[in-house]
Amino acid sequence: MRIVKGVVALLAAVIIGLAGWLYFAPPDLIRVGSQYSAKIVCSNAFLADRDPQATLATDVQAPGHWLLRLMNVSVDRTAGTVRAGLLGVFGGGLSVYREGQGCAAVPDGDLDAVRAQPAPPPAETAAPGEGVWPEGEAVKPLEDGELYAVLNDEALVGPGMRAIVVIRDGRIVGERYGEGFDEKTRLLGWSMTKSVTAALIGRLVREGRISVEETDLFENWTDRRSEISIADMLGMASDLVWNEDYGDVSDVTRMLYLEPDMAGFAASMPLDTETPGGIGEVFEYSSGTTVMLSRIWENVFDSPAEALAFPREALFGPLGMNSAVLETDARGTFVGSSYLYATARDWARMGQFLLQRGVWNGRSLLPVGFVDWMVEPHPASNGEYGRGHLWRRAPNAWLPGDNPDLPEDAFFMSGHDGQSVSIVPSENLVVVRLGLTPSRLNYKPAFLVQALIDTLDRAE
Repeated sequence: MRIVKGVVALLAAVIIGLAGWLYFAPPDLIRVGSQYSAKIVCSNAFLADRDPQATLATDVQAPGHWLLRLMNVSVDRTAGTVRAGLLGVFGGGLSVYREGQGCAAVPDGDLDAVRAQPAPPPAETAAPGEGVWPEGEAVKPLEDGELYAVLNDEALVGPGMRAIVVIRDGRIVGERYGEGFDEKTRLLGWSMTKSVTAALIGRLVREGRISVEETDLFENWTDRRSEISIADMLGMASDLVWNEDYGDVSDVTRMLYLEPDMAGFAASMPLDTETPGGIGEVFEYSSGTTVMLSRIWENVFDSPAEALAFPREALFGPLGMNSAVLETDARGTFVGSSYLYATARDWARMGQFLLQRGVWNGRSLLPVGFVDWMVEPHPASNGEYGRGHLWRRAPNAWLPGDNPDLPEDAFFMSGHDGQSVSIVPSENLVVVRLGLTPSRLNYKPAFLVQALIDTLDRAE
């Protein structure tokens, strides 16, 4: 009996000690999971008006790490906060909503510092016009049974599809939404946001306020990092050390969920001394690079408030992307790598804008030739990535199996978990496909694009 009591006491001590350790110093993996849970639920609850518990189950727990299945969340709509933790206790996940800036992870728990950040002025967006998209929101879909057979082919639209919008000759000819989603639902673009960041930089280039050849980008880059240019960064060829693995505690997950100052964290990375090559010669896909670019272009402005207003004034407003919300981190820097929420139709506007080479309603918003430069393959990427945060390789083309031969002029915005905007100038075609489709499901949206090309060509 004494032995049994001793074992029980020992187990109790171990459990209490483990619980105390987790509570006061949670391992980074649990902290990342907690912050991720809070952030994703916050954005979907406040920007997309989705049920928090349903979002936790479908967007966080179902496709993610097994630890996420043990996460609980609580939402305080009055305070605009979401808290999350392992079993509701461990991890300290906290995210806060700010009007016009969306949700920010608050890994250090300092809500006062977040709320002290300048806020953008209230958005002055005109109500959608009564005309046909993209001038308004009216849609006259193509009455073609074969087209809708394609849009209803589950193999082509892929598992977890949430929205598809097809634009031919500048008009929406077909669209489909998953259950619980519609044309008014804001959806996360993940890394498609990178292409939008490049377009924002292009707006500043047109205004003569920034140059892609600029170097000496950060004060702490007093070594050879001072030679890195904005062009190197837009081509993902900065030669900075970076780990973009989302399956563990990596540079990207640490930046997004454990660092209140994301750009500062990314800018602390050293040059890669182990990989052959140098600045401008080695392709290294990096969300940290794009967050640094966000800080760089924001620094052009005299005040943070001006910078916060710029995306809407310079891009979203002129394009009619009234739903678009580009979120900032806890220190007020746009998370230009990952966190743009917009409706599928507004993502389609961005795709059409790029197809039209930066011209909208007869006005050139980007420098002449800038989109062509964005699309031009960067030499460091072996032809797969453009010079300006656009892909030349179809999303998920690296997965095992065949790939369709899309037209050579096709280029792509591509994001985590199956987000894509495919732009095919020779077909005057833009295809938006959004959803929750992890790459392990082997879905390739290029087959959808090819099927739409074939179908629309036959319909003419």
